[in-house]
Amino acid sequence: MTQAEQSDDRRRFTRITFDARAFLIDGEQRYPAQLVDIALKGFLIQEPEGFAGDAGKAYVLEVHLDGDEVVLTLPAVLVRDESPYLGFTCGHLELDTVTHLRRLVELNLGDQELLERELEQMLASD
Repeated sequence: MTQAEQSDDRRRFTRITFDARAFLIDGEQRYPAQLVDIALKGFLIQEPEGFAGDAGKAYVLEVHLDGDEVVLTLPAVLVRDESPYLGFTCGHLELDTVTHLRRLVELNLGDQELLERELEQMLASD
């Protein structure tokens, strides 16, 4: 994939700024993570202190919502390390996680047509 194609792919999904308690998990290690933005296919975080990630390696991001009533578990792969930010693409998501993520994006986009278009693109790329 060319850089232009990768750029187009990244822009296919609207990023929303979102502040929630989050943890990046690397095996047994849990790092408090500052979520910068999130989209249907990935997220951007500030690099956690003490974290030494490897591009292409799988991690998990836990996003705690509603005072920990809802925890989104996002399996992801590190695809971009541009200190102090780390970019991840999401792997296969469980149905309840997709439902919560969809609602989160829907509330922040305010555009049902755009949301439906992004969901179609997400499903087509899986």
